[in-house]
Amino acid sequence: MQLWIDPPQWLTLEQGRLLWWPEAFAAEADSWQAQLGAEISWQQHQLTMFGRELDEPRLSCWMGDGRYRYSGKTREPTIWHPLVRDIARRIEAICEQPFNGVLLNLYRHGQDSMGWHADNEPELGVNPVIASLSLGVSRRFVLRHVNGERRQLLLTHGSLLVMAGEMQHHWQHALPKMAASEGERINLTFRLLNKR
Repeated sequence: MQLWIDPPQWLTLEQGRLLWWPEAFAAEADSWQAQLGAEISWQQHQLTMFGRELDEPRLSCWMGDGRYRYSGKTREPTIWHPLVRDIARRIEAICEQPFNGVLLNLYRHGQDSMGWHADNEPELGVNPVIASLSLGVSRRFVLRHVNGERRQLLLTHGSLLVMAGEMQHHWQHALPKMAASEGERINLTFRLLNKR
């Protein structure tokens, strides 16, 4: 079954694969953003930096079939929201693999951000597929390889970014602050956790 007229291409990077599809869900993006913004139980979590507990610079919600541990904290899941479950099924068809969890982030303005990291938690397996849907204002997404190479994309309203292969072993990614960015951005990052 063909899911699009001109299928997006997997880009082969040094030690990784990246699928970038700016218009993937442009038609649904407005309604999805409005519904998720209003109906998700957004929470302000804390992280530990330099021995201090600080508020994360964004709101988030972990949704899925089990607990997820990242940034030194264990997140208890909320039950699947029906719309998020439907979105997951559509993205599963594109990625040709199931997902059993999603981290939703709400960036309230340009000062909300995500620092450099890799999605390399043990429960994600050896070469995880991480599928990221963006809704709302466009934000800059940066990648850096361990050899110093850098890449940058502008994550637009309704776009889909998928990281696969060895990406999480050799690349880090971040969503830096953007002073000129106004308005909210919702990001859903789907992943498959190994059952224990």
